Amino acid sequence: MAEQSKLAQTLRAYKTKAQGTSLTQKAYWILLTAIRELTLQPGKSFLEREIVDLLEMSRTPIHEALIRLEVEGWITIIPRKGFTVAPILEATITEISQISESLDGLAAQLAAENMANQDIAQLEMEITLQEKAMYDNDLKEYVNIDQKFHQLIINQVSNNRLKTLIGSYSDQLYRARLYTINDRQFPMHSIQEHRAIVAALQIKDGSAARQLMEFHRERGGKEIAHIIQQKAAGNNANANQD
Repeated sequence: MAEQSKLAQTLRAYKTKAQGTSLTQKAYWILLTAIRELTLQPGKSFLEREIVDLLEMSRTPIHEALIRLEVEGWITIIPRKGFTVAPILEATITEISQISESLDGLAAQLAAENMANQDIAQLEMEITLQEKAMYDNDLKEYVNIDQKFHQLIINQVSNNRLKTLIGSYSDQLYRARLYTINDRQFPMHSIQEHRAIVAALQIKDGSAARQLMEFHRERGGKEIAHIIQQKAAGNNANANQD
């Protein structure tokens, strides 16, 4: 009961911030945010009626939002019942990470042409905040700042199709980072890699920025995938013991 109450409170908090011009768009944003933030846990099943009641919304926008989320690979709908949140799988994250390496690398190269002094200063400030979050052991904030750091670079790219492609994978990687953050090594290497990327951007060396970003994403992706594999093995072992 306490868990259900907490879920209701969180979903309704998302509802107060919901983005979209229609009820369906708002329902979609709420549910995507809940999945992305691990409020609706990977592999867990929920009744459609349960979500309708928790959000205090009518069935139609919730149902239409769920159809969109299934098309995008976030859930699997259980006919006449509800849905299951997509698990976080090693193979999926490996594939997305490989794509992200190339896309983010290209974005860094293109962004180098447009970086102004104030943009560099903003990136440096985010690194400082991220380092503080790391030492404070505020890992959720660390991940949020990491997301903002990369988004600031992407914002300097004028190629809208590239931005759209990166955005289509960004939420999946964010969810995986949250899922694994407590099992990852102290992330000082990520801070150092961010500083190296900013140094390349500052001197407008697009080629170096691209190489550094690709290495950064490759290393991070492999680390996350390895942890997901270990967690899956641990869950399987526990299930066999039961």
